[in-house]
Amino acid sequence: MNVLEEMQSYGHERVAFHHDAKTGLTAIIAIHSPVLGNALGGTRRWAYATENDALFDVLRLSEGMTYKAAASGLPMGGAKSVIIMPNAGHQPTEAEARAMGRFVDTFAGKYIAAEDVGVSPQFCDWMALETKHVMGGNTVSHGGDPSPYTALGCFNSMKACLAHTGRKVDFSNLTVAIQGCGATGYKLAKLLRQSGAAVLVTDVHVPTMKRAVEELGCVALGNDKNLLEEKVDILAPCALGGVLDAKTIAGLRCQIVCGTANNQLRNPNEDGDALAKRGILYSPDFVANAGGLIRLAGLYLGMTEGEIDHKISEIETTTAAVLKQASGGSTGAAAIAFAKAKIAAGAAKKQMAGAGCGTGCGCKA
Repeated sequence: MNVLEEMQSYGHERVAFHHDAKTGLTAIIAIHSPVLGNALGGTRRWAYATENDALFDVLRLSEGMTYKAAASGLPMGGAKSVIIMPNAGHQPTEAEARAMGRFVDTFAGKYIAAEDVGVSPQFCDWMALETKHVMGGNTVSHGGDPSPYTALGCFNSMKACLAHTGRKVDFSNLTVAIQGCGATGYKLAKLLRQSGAAVLVTDVHVPTMKRAVEELGCVALGNDKNLLEEKVDILAPCALGGVLDAKTIAGLRCQIVCGTANNQLRNPNEDGDALAKRGILYSPDFVANAGGLIRLAGLYLGMTEGEIDHKISEIETTTAAVLKQASGGSTGAAAIAFAKAKIAAGAAKKQMAGAGCGTGCGCKA
């Protein structure tokens, strides 16, 4: 993979690779766009099969963060980071986290790290011992676990999807399939069960799936069944990305796809069109799962709790606006157009603010 060509293809400003000899940390930070402001994006720890897989992931994730922040009306750019684990069982350590914190600090606040897959509030606090540019911890940094807000935002997005299809916004007679019942999936399942929905779950980690069954009354599917081919009202991908492609879309038996996972479409252009042609309503992932970003970015920007809660509730209206804009076509393409319009408006506003009145007086009018 040619890094510069890929950067230009996705529109990235900067991609930095880092290796810490003392701890063995290998990581990548990708800044996609700083047009609307400094970029807050999670740090993902994963045992990637190849370096190219890690690079592909961080490029896609950081691009999504740009659109997520813009669509949510946040004055922030888009970035992401990944830590390449040597093996799947590699346990996080304070030394590794502090090494990552030092890497983050080299961006001088242009990138603000946070939680993602494989990273906990404790890991964020360890990173924060080396940099002030991190959110999501409980002691040294702040913000805590954003997953409840991600789940709530997705639940709000589901409401908009139901309304868009002309259905009553009522979950009591619905069946929802959740792929991945970890941090966000479990909390989404809890909201759905509290609202009366029947919930099917699957997860590669059996104890996680068992917890959803025992504590929430969800129904677990065995390994011999494919959750994506179950006849349900809503499919909620809540694990890793790329789950929807030509093959899986052809087998879907749901009416709505709305989940918390990032980059759910393997090939965004083709897969967005394929879903639309099949009459399956897709809530674009970076719109539906923006609650966690809104929570941490809101705290970073100094918003009040009330302002943050209101902005998470607005995910419902944002979803409705994007679905309407799609006019029956690809909702993914409509969401990107929606976000790009916000970015263009923000860039124009900045340019006007810096241009002055044209008289040479030095004002910013």
